[in-house]
Amino acid sequence: MNMQTTGVIAPPPPRSLAEMRLPMVMMRDIVLKTMFRKNCTLVSELAEAICLPIPITQELVDLAREQRLLEAMGTLNANNGNEMGYQLTDAGKARAQDALAQSEYFGAMPVPLDVYREQVQRQSIRNIQITRDQLTRAMGHLILPDSLLDHLGPAVSAGRSILMYGPPGNGKSSISNGIRDALGDKVYVPRAIEYSGQVITVYDPIVHNAVEQVQDDPTALRRAKRFDTRYVCCERPTVVTGGELSLKMLDLVYNPTARTYQAPLQLKSTGGIFIVDDLGRQEEPPQALINRWIVPLEEGKDILGLQSGEKFEVPFDTLVIFSTNFHPNEIFDQAALRRIFFKIKIDGPSQENFLKIFALVARKKGMPLDEASLVHLLKVKYPTIDNTYANYQPVFLIDQMIAICEFEGIPYQMTPELVDRAWANMFVKDEVIVK
Repeated sequence: MNMQTTGVIAPPPPRSLAEMRLPMVMMRDIVLKTMFRKNCTLVSELAEAICLPIPITQELVDLAREQRLLEAMGTLNANNGNEMGYQLTDAGKARAQDALAQSEYFGAMPVPLDVYREQVQRQSIRNIQITRDQLTRAMGHLILPDSLLDHLGPAVSAGRSILMYGPPGNGKSSISNGIRDALGDKVYVPRAIEYSGQVITVYDPIVHNAVEQVQDDPTALRRAKRFDTRYVCCERPTVVTGGELSLKMLDLVYNPTARTYQAPLQLKSTGGIFIVDDLGRQEEPPQALINRWIVPLEEGKDILGLQSGEKFEVPFDTLVIFSTNFHPNEIFDQAALRRIFFKIKIDGPSQENFLKIFALVARKKGMPLDEASLVHLLKVKYPTIDNTYANYQPVFLIDQMIAICEFEGIPYQMTPELVDRAWANMFVKDEVIVK
């Protein structure tokens, strides 16, 4: 059953150490490392730093005290609700330094991979049902034929892979961004996950747009803590890659200095969209890239590898959008094409839609329309390129005319002569350059 876009269930905060499902030594060591690196002395400070409820943090502190790695400072801190302060013993400092030598990771307690899988299911991209109205609103700034939305809507709602192809400059990237905007709801992204004692950082402020928790009344703070704060509430993520994409970027990134892993791009995009723009411009052939995606696309899981060579499964819950200027038959075999669920051609606009885009852009940029110039453009200039219209051209031509007007010191205006000057910059004439 599809849930509404506002209905993502938050990860519940853990209620006991047993619920954590992490190795006890790992949790204790993260507490010691965090106290050592951040100089936390109060349980409330430590709880915030490791993103756990205060009772569980207190249990970990008590455990470390029993092992003589922490000691009470003996005084209550009147400025902080009469909390008892704690500090590392000499043995605790030595253990923290040993633990840091094994892994520099400290701070937010990681979420076990199996626990994270449960959250991925709660907020799956495939739970979303996009309506025509939502998609139309998100694409409102684009002039698109109705038939395109007929194809896009089911593709987005299915949460399956999409291949958009067609000539360059017709808004494939803008459409991808519109799809992202149509999703509209929020997901919970773990700061880090744990597998086999290894920490893999996932939350990335470059990829993930965190949502501020609104605190408009005294009870808001308590409500904000109702979810597991080892996660960050974010807009559904969008990862965009282009010609720079390589197969290596889809593997775990190991930091030999910190001895931790960073999640690859597709894992960071879980619950959101992964856009592979300009497919066919990468160093690896498109067929090799698509082969890497076959298992994830078909089975909803990806296989990653640790430095030790151990392989393990992670959820693959991402709407993958491939965008290319090539015809699919040029870059894929039929087996690969079968595995891409939706194939949608993005053509250039009709003359009617071209004029609508042109008028929209002119109005937005303060450029008055001129009938003689438009007739000149349509009857004289476009026949020289077989009346091939593209969505990028109105913006390009109007920006060129604006630049010329500003240089000449004249009010913004459109004339056949300015159209000719703008047109000359849109294409490079074929000629032999003598060296």
